Amino acid sequence: MLHLYGNAKSRAMRCLWMLEEIGEPYQLIEKSTRPDDLQTPEYLRLNPNARIPTLVDGEVVLWESMAINIYLAQKHQGPMRCDSPELLGLAAQWSFWAVLELEELLLDLLQHRAVLPDFARDPSHAERSELLLQKPLGVLNDALVGRQFLAGDRFTVADLNVASILVWGKMARLDFSAHSNVARWLDVCLTRPAYRRVRDRTARK
Repeated sequence: MLHLYGNAKSRAMRCLWMLEEIGEPYQLIEKSTRPDDLQTPEYLRLNPNARIPTLVDGEVVLWESMAINIYLAQKHQGPMRCDSPELLGLAAQWSFWAVLELEELLLDLLQHRAVLPDFARDPSHAERSELLLQKPLGVLNDALVGRQFLAGDRFTVADLNVASILVWGKMARLDFSAHSNVARWLDVCLTRPAYRRVRDRTARK
C-alpha cells in the first residue's frame, strides 16, 4: 500500500488529489508542519528536509509534491499517465513553471486575504501579488486558447499540478475575469470527483 505523510491542508493536498485520481489504495499518515512532528529521527530518515509531503511506495521514498505526482501518474496505468516523452515533458514544464511563477505569489495573496488574522494582514501585499500574477496568468491563458487541457486532449498530471496551486487563488478571491480561458479550465479541473473528495476531507478537519 502507498503511504503519504502530510495533511490535507498542506501541499500534500495535491498528492491526495492524485492518489484519488489513480484509485490505488493508500494511507494518509497525518503530519503537521510543527518542527516537533517533522524533526524526529524516524521522519528525517524519510525526508531529511523535515517537510511534507513524503510518499513511501515499498522501497521508493519520494519528497517534493510535484515529483510525487509525476511518479504516481507514470507508474500507474490510467488516464493520468502521459503516454509519450512529449506529453511527459509538457507535464514537467507546467509543473515546474507553476511552482516558480505562481506558488509564492499565490501563497502571499492567500496569507494576506484569508489566512492571517486581520491585524496581521497587509492590503499592499495582496495588491502587489495580484498585480504580479497578471503576467503568468496571461501566459497560462494564452496556452489554453483553443485547448481544454495543458498536455494532450485529456486531464493529466499537468492540469492537476497547476490547478492544485491555482486553487489558492480561488480561496484568496483572485479576480480571474481578465483570463477567461484560465477561469474556464480551472472550473473544469475543480469539478472532478477526486478533487471534491479531497476538498470534503479538508472541510471535515
